[in-house]
Amino acid sequence: MQMVKRTSHADSLCGVARPLDAIGDGWSLLIVRDAFDGLRRFGEFQRSLGLSKNILAVRLRNLVAHDILETVPASDGSAYQDYVLTEKGRALFPLLVALRQWGEAFCFAPDEAHVVLVDKATGKPVPRLELRAQDGRALAPEDTVVVHPSAIRPTKRQRAKAS
Repeated sequence: MQMVKRTSHADSLCGVARPLDAIGDGWSLLIVRDAFDGLRRFGEFQRSLGLSKNILAVRLRNLVAHDILETVPASDGSAYQDYVLTEKGRALFPLLVALRQWGEAFCFAPDEAHVVLVDKATGKPVPRLELRAQDGRALAPEDTVVVHPSAIRPTKRQRAKAS
C-alpha cells in the first residue's frame, strides 16, 4: 500500500494537526525556543543551531508567514533586521515548557545534567504543567475526549427548531 504524502494540514479540523504546518519540524521549534531565549538575528540563530543558511532562511520565512515571528528593524540601528516573537509566537510558550518538561522527565538519565527553566524572580525551577478541568480537577488523558464541531455547535436545523 502506498502512503500519500500530506503537504498541508490547513483543512484539518484537528487542533494538533493544523499547527504542524507552522511549527511541525524540529528546527522551527528550536528557532522559537531560541527566540524565547533572546536571540533575534539570523546569525545568532545560525550559530545556536548550526543550521545551514538556506534551511534557516526557509524556516524563518515560514515562521514569519505564519505570524509566529515578525521582522523589525535591528534594535542597534544597523541595516540588519531582528526576528521577534509575535503575540501568536509568545502563545507557544506553554507548548515549549510542556515539551521541555517531558524531555527532562523521559530523555535524560536520572543523574544526567541538563539545563533547567527557572523563574527569574525566585531562581526556582518552573513547576510542572498540569492540565486542569474548569472546576479545578487535574485531568488525565482518560478524563478527556475529542468531539467533532457538530457535537458542540448546533446545526442550522437545530437552531431553526429552537427558535
